Amino acid sequence: MPIKIDADLPAFATLEKENIFVMTNERAAKQDIRPLEIAIVNLMPTKQETETQLLRLLSNTPLQINISLIQIAGHISKHTSADHLDRFYVSSADILSKKFDGMIITGAPVEQLPYEQVDYWEELCKIMDYAKKNVFCTLYICWGAMAGLYHLYGIKKHFVRRKLSGIYYSKLIEPKEPLLRGFDDFFPVPTSRYTTIRTTDIKANPSLQLLAQSVVSGMTIAKSRDNRSIFMTGHLEYDTDTLAKEYLRDIKKGLEIQMPENYFTDNDPAKPVYSTWRSTAHLFYSNWLNYYVYQATPYRLGDISGSGF
Repeated sequence: MPIKIDADLPAFATLEKENIFVMTNERAAKQDIRPLEIAIVNLMPTKQETETQLLRLLSNTPLQINISLIQIAGHISKHTSADHLDRFYVSSADILSKKFDGMIITGAPVEQLPYEQVDYWEELCKIMDYAKKNVFCTLYICWGAMAGLYHLYGIKKHFVRRKLSGIYYSKLIEPKEPLLRGFDDFFPVPTSRYTTIRTTDIKANPSLQLLAQSVVSGMTIAKSRDNRSIFMTGHLEYDTDTLAKEYLRDIKKGLEIQMPENYFTDNDPAKPVYSTWRSTAHLFYSNWLNYYVYQATPYRLGDISGSGF
């Protein structure tokens, strides 16, 4: 089954060329199926690129999905046109009266700032508080994961000596966890951040469960015990060349940045890059949608409440 998006969204043409089953609103309206309602709070500066990355992964299931793209009210995007945002996004203020089966809160390049100094922190906290009662399962990614752990559980981020950039292998801690069903014992995760979450902090909180960790980058995946929140500190959605683009961007800015680890062929930026995480990414998102959203969410959206599974 397809993912349902507007035919004018730039991601639509890209996904069609990749033979990914996408459906227009007009065609979906003729089907008598209760689709999943998924909201994406896109905090990334390269919004169109992130849209395509996430929609590609969400489409890899037999489920019909309605997507709502959310922008933070009052925040001005420097890298995405106002026309694109006006055409395809709704304000965060507009979703606070609705319910969703699932929500994704993305990362953002603001991790070196204290949370309270991020210009949309107050608005994001409103969304996270709203999600606890009105979204059946929320997936927090990278900085979004750190923000969620801090706001919801008081867990702090910790700076590392140099930027964590590259492909780091994580160890499966809970092999029977449905979210990680089919995963290898060690799996690759694209990572790009200056901070980390300590596994000891996750283990010390009785409301959380550690699912995967890396000896290099710390906590990789954790979840709330009620299964309503998933925290992923990596970027499984990244394209093959995303880390290369970030590396070149940082060099142009004059930053002292190391080459992404375990990424370039022979550690040579002039040589091709090959994805080692694509199958892991598809499996992760399929498992999330299947086990934590579709199979558990109430048939009536209005029945979603603050209680757990």
